[in-house]
This record gives sequence, structure tokens and C-alpha cells, in this order.
Amino acid sequence: MAPLSLLVVLFLLSSAALLCESRLSLDYYSKTCPSFSKIMQDTITNKQITNPTTAAGTLRLFFHDCLPNGCDGSILISSTAFNKAERDADINLSLPGDPFDLIVRAKTALELSCPNTVSCADILAVAARDLVTMVGGPYYNVYLGRKDSTFSEASSIEGKLPNPNMDMSQIINLFAARGFSIQEMVALSGAHTIGFSHCKEFSSNIGNGTLYNPRFAQALKQACSDYPKNPTLSVFNDIMTPNKFDNLYFQNLPKGLGLLKSDHGLYNDPRTRPFVDLYAKDQNKFFKDFARAMQKLSVYGIKTGRKGEIRRRCDAVN
Repeated sequence: MAPLSLLVVLFLLSSAALLCESRLSLDYYSKTCPSFSKIMQDTITNKQITNPTTAAGTLRLFFHDCLPNGCDGSILISSTAFNKAERDADINLSLPGDPFDLIVRAKTALELSCPNTVSCADILAVAARDLVTMVGGPYYNVYLGRKDSTFSEASSIEGKLPNPNMDMSQIINLFAARGFSIQEMVALSGAHTIGFSHCKEFSSNIGNGTLYNPRFAQALKQACSDYPKNPTLSVFNDIMTPNKFDNLYFQNLPKGLGLLKSDHGLYNDPRTRPFVDLYAKDQNKFFKDFARAMQKLSVYGIKTGRKGEIRRRCDAVN
């Protein structure tokens, strides 16, 4: 009987240890890395001041990390001769360099202060939140304690990220498969209030007179006229306040000032239009719903405990 009791006790102890190891918290690094918040703030502020497009780029990087397979920093891993990583998948090739640079800078500073303690996944989640707040958006809590993925494969994200040519049903289904409602999807789409899109992502739609404001369509044609020769040409997603996180993105859509096919789809689809109208009228409601949806996304599919690792470098597994 004693051996059985001992086994039960050992099982309970190991389960409790695993539970503690797996639990996220707001103050996860308070004892192991007390300078975490200050290092993050300093690094983020310096980068955003130097490169103002960092906020939009980091928010997009966060989405591209979390939505396919969970917030595990797998988007940060570089390809090798033996493996094509997520960041080299076709849909990720347009991700800008500044957010990757920000994560490297933050990780380098944190490794000097508290080696092998802070995960790259946590760095990205906090950076996205802090930058949204810095450009005028809502603050929301980011729970910490994620572990980093030990693999990253381009093939694993196929069909798991919205692309500019998807119709609204495909986008709704993509988010629904990850537990997000239509309203949460529309709120998250409000991230397009900052940042830009490359001409190749929408140029083929400009001729559709039923979607675009005619003067806006003409301006887009001029702005993108050289894009076949210069694929880096891009246009702000929100032409009114491109560097401010606000609800003007939603106010633009009824006026035919959306950029991507999916932007127009949000307004023209009866399932999503009520939420576009709601957020266009009420910025506080948009901020509240965006913050809640971001907090939910930030813990989607996370690795904890022994399911991941703390990478020494964010671009390579240990």
C-alpha cells in the first residue's frame, strides 16, 4: 500500500509543479528579471522614435506569429540549408525588417541583464502591446510566461493567414477555426488603422468602380503605376491618420477609401458591416473590443512548461 501512496503523492507533486510552470502571470519576471519592463520600454521607445513605421510592422509580425499556430515566436526563426522557416513563406516575405530588429535588440539587452530567462514570444507580445499604446491605441494586459517554439516550417502556415484575395467567408472561417467571433475579427482588422500595404496586394482591384471612391482610385493608380518595376511601392492603409491608432479606418470604409479587397469586404458583407458601423461611430467601443481581442489572441496556442524553450537567440533554436 505504501508504494501506491508514494506514487500518488509523486504524481500530485509533479502535476502541481507542471501547473505552476505552465501558469502565465502579469508579474512572471518580477523576481527572475526585475529590469524586464524598463529594458522593453527603453528599447521600444528608441526604435519607434528612430523608425516610426516600427509600430505597424511589429503589430503585423505579432499577428503573423500568433494566428497560424499560436504565439510561440516561430515567425522569428531564420531558415537554414535544411529547413525553410515560416518567415520565408510567400505570405511573410513582405514583413518589414524593423520589427525583427526590435526583437533582436530587446533580446540582446535582456540576455545581458538576465540570461536565458525571457522568451522571444513574450518579447514580441509585449512589444506589440506597448507600440499600439505608444501610437494612441488602447492598453491591455499581457500575461507572461510563454515558451518559444523549437521549430518553424513555412509549410505549416499554408492557408492559416488572411491574404488580400480571400473573400469574407474565408476570412470569417479562418478566425472561427481559432475560436474568434465575427465581431472579434472585425475589431482585430482595425489594426489596419496604422501601417501600409504593397501595391501588388490591391492594384488588380483598383479598376472595380463599385468598390473605390473614384478620386481615391485615380490617386492609387498614380501611386502604384511603377509597381511592376518597383515591388516595394506601398500606400498607407488609413490615408487620413496613417500613424495614429484610431477609428478612422472604419470611418473610411463607407466612403470607398478602403485599400484591400478584405477592407471593402468588411463594409459590404452584411455579417460584418454592423460592426464596422459601430466602430466608426464609437472609438471607445472599438478600443475596448480591440484590446479584449488582442489579449485573447496573445494567449492563443501558446507553449508553456516543457512544451517549448527559452531561446538564447530569437532567430535560431537552441
